[in-house]
Amino acid sequence: METTSIEFDYGNRFYGVMHAPRAEINIGNRENQLSPYDMMFGALSSCLYATFLGITYKKKISFDSARMIITGEKRETIPTTLKWVNIKIIIKNPEDEDKFTKSFELATKYCSVFETIKQVADMSYEVLFEK
Repeated sequence: METTSIEFDYGNRFYGVMHAPRAEINIGNRENQLSPYDMMFGALSSCLYATFLGITYKKKISFDSARMIITGEKRETIPTTLKWVNIKIIIKNPEDEDKFTKSFELATKYCSVFETIKQVADMSYEVLFEK
């Protein structure tokens, strides 16, 4: 198993910097800063897309690009875990729409972040296509 280490520097208010091996990200609730749920949805999107790409490469199916929109709602009770999450992926110029739909469904089963969030939230997704 690969070990990863990321460093965080914080001020005495809710702002800080995450120092990852290849990038830095500003954390907080102001302009040009990511909130905890922004980062969680970013982790979900990147894990899911990387898994999806691996599947499409293995199936040797092509497309031009994809856009993903993730929406969710937190519970009002403490701890305010996610109540539900919807993932919408729009695939541009897919070679075979049915194969892409099945590939995305498979990606949801193999993406570890999706599976983690699924433990507390109702997960749904939509696969859409554009020409």
